[in-house]
Order: sequence, then C-alpha cells, then structure tokens
Amino acid sequence: MSRLRKGGSRMNCMEDFREFNSRAVSPYHVVDEIVRILNENEFTGLLPAAPFTIEPGGKYYVKGHGSSLIAFTVGEKFEEGSGIYIAASHTDFPCFRIKPNPDMKEGDYGKVDVECYGGAILSTWMDRPLGIAGRAAFRSGEDLHPGMCLFDSGRPVLTIPNLPIHLNKEVNKGVELNRQTDLMPVYGMWQEKGLISWIEEELSLEQGSILDYDFYIYCSEPGTEIGTEGEFYSSPRLDNMTSVFAGLQGILHSGRETGVNAAVFFDHEEIGSRTKQGAGSMWLSNTLERIYDALAPGRIHYLEALEKSRMLSMDVSHAYHPNQGGRYDPKNHVMLNSGVTIKESGVQSYATDSEEIACLMRLMEKEGIPFCKYINRSDQAGGGTLGSIASALLPVMTADVGIPVLAMHSARETMGSKDLPALVKLVQAYFKMA
Repeated sequence: MSRLRKGGSRMNCMEDFREFNSRAVSPYHVVDEIVRILNENEFTGLLPAAPFTIEPGGKYYVKGHGSSLIAFTVGEKFEEGSGIYIAASHTDFPCFRIKPNPDMKEGDYGKVDVECYGGAILSTWMDRPLGIAGRAAFRSGEDLHPGMCLFDSGRPVLTIPNLPIHLNKEVNKGVELNRQTDLMPVYGMWQEKGLISWIEEELSLEQGSILDYDFYIYCSEPGTEIGTEGEFYSSPRLDNMTSVFAGLQGILHSGRETGVNAAVFFDHEEIGSRTKQGAGSMWLSNTLERIYDALAPGRIHYLEALEKSRMLSMDVSHAYHPNQGGRYDPKNHVMLNSGVTIKESGVQSYATDSEEIACLMRLMEKEGIPFCKYINRSDQAGGGTLGSIASALLPVMTADVGIPVLAMHSARETMGSKDLPALVKLVQAYFKMA
C-alpha cells in the first residue's frame, strides 16, 4: 500500500484497511507502518529529544517510546491561540506477551511461557495459527543505547491446542481456562537452543545478543468478508486498528487553514493507559505544548489554545448480539452497518460532553454520515476508553466514537462493512471543521 486513498469507494477503504491490519501485528509494528505511510505522504519526522522546528502549512510526526505516535498538521494561516483538534486511538490489542526465560519442555514438545495482555476472550485463542511480533533490545557498543529492532515471524509458528472432548466431557458446559497451565503455546518439538535463539537466527544476530524484548503473540489469520452480500468483515485486531486506520486517514487529508490537527496513537489502553506512552501520562500534553511553543512562543498561547480545542476519542463499541439481546440497553443499542457509534456514560467511562456530542451530530448530519448512540444497561458496567483518561490531563471537550463490533476482545471480531468508511469520513470532516 503506498498512499492511502482519500474517501473513495467502500471497497477501496476496506482493501486499504485489510492491508494495513495485516502489518499491524504489534504496537511497534503499528507505529512502524504509520511512519512508513506518513513518510510516503511527505510528513517530516521530529526527534523527541531535539528542538522542534515547525512551520505553518507543515506536516510532522513524533514517536513516543516506539509504540506511540503523534502525527500533526499546521494550517497555512496559523494564528496564535487557534485551537488543536485531536483524534486519538490506541495501538495495542488483547493478546499474550512472552515472558523472560520462555522455554518450557513438556514431553517432547517445546512450549512458550506467556502472560495474558488485556482482557482477551481466552477460549477464542485456542487452535488458531499464531505468530510472534514485537521488538528486541540487543547488545551494542554503547551501554546506554542498546541496539533495537523489530521482529515479526511473518508466519504462524505457535498454537494453543484444546483438550479433546473425549478427555474433557464437561467442556461444552463451560470450563475456566487456567492462564498458567492451559494457555501455553506450543512452538514445535523440543529444541535445546530455545525460542529466543531461533529469533536471533531469524534476525541475523549473534547467539546470546538479545538482552530483553517486548514480544507479543498475534492471531495470524487474515481478515475476510462474510455474509451472503458481504455485509460483514471478520478479522483479528478490529479493536482498535479500525480507529487507528481512521485517524491516519484523517490526518493524511487534513484540511484546516488555521490551528493544529493531531492524530494521536497511544499504547497500553488495554491495560489501563497509565504508562509513559499511554493516555494516562503527560506525553500528549507535553508534546502539544512543545509543538505550540515552536509556532507561538509563550505558554499562555498554548493554554489559550486549549480553550478552543477538542478531542475525538476513538475505540470500538459493542454491537447488538443476535443471540444475546437481553445484554443491552433496551433503547440505546447499535447494529452492525449502522455507521458511527457515539458512546455515552454518566460515570464518564466513555467521555461524555453534550456540547461536543451535539457538534459531532451536526457535522455528521451535514456530511450525510450515519450514526447511532450507545449506552450500557443500567445494571451492566461495560468497559471504558482512553477518552476520559486523556481529557483529565488535557482538559478539552471530548467525545467517544467508534464502530460497532461483535465479539469484542475475541481473537477474531466482526464489523459491518459499511461502518469503517463512515468513521473515516467523520475523521476527515472533523479535521476540516472551522
């Protein structure tokens, strides 16, 4: 995929997403793919530890610790105090993370010691082809600067086998999986060299050179259309690569003449966001202040700009389940192919601001973008997003939106084929609001 296409047909959007998602196999690979696309679209990379040189009309990006990134554009007619429009999403997804000293032997099999990352539906990971991806830190000539590289197995190398029903007669009555004993992936027949040595060979590194790593296990099955009319799309990582893709599409075709537009891609949302590259850190606020200071020196201009700024927090929502309708609010539930979902919560688990929601509703009405509202049942807590976390540290008007999916946090999720194009259209229109 070279340049992502602006707007275009639903088919073009889904084809571009399929290719993007096939490469989004770890948070580090998500950022790497975003950087590749931004570079092809003439964005300039800024170094986090160096002064920012920024000009009106420019397009830039800055990475945060390898797995987060802010891409931003500056209006040709930038003025002091003009607002910042932010579209935020997250680069991580529920999966498994490989522990240190991972090799385990069981009979003649080689297994990998892993921990669960985020709130995955664990049973859906059984019997699937699984890959390994992430980053490695290896020995170099500088103690304070180890070598860093990405790794993707590029093919299935693991599986987590189920126990056959003949040996587990109660399996269809519901069996709780033990995270330490039932979910250890098998990588093949036992080899003394071990998994990390195999990865070093794949990376052409000397044996014993990897000091530490952030390796994740991902579902390597491709996405596919389903439904008699192709109405649905089933794929791994719809949460939250759909929102990442929409944010990227939006910033590539950003069109405001004044102010700053920023597509923000946080890591660690699935584990609470409270890390240095998560939404619960000062990273976004600090970086935006540096951007603004390079354009209009003096902190007062940045603080004034925040009063005119807004944030779109993007994450998937729960689609109405055809076999479990009683799990949803009787009035405020959403179907697949209903367009963009506006998520609300009185306890602010979803960022809820009636003024900002009204602005988005008017924008979508004007642009002909279908949308619905979602709220949880009163007796069901549901989940949360990064919106309220980020806006507590960056106090701007914020609303939560996304697309509905079935089986959220499964190894494979399902969305409506019309919904992602609607979200892309919203973000592109949002970045052009006067």
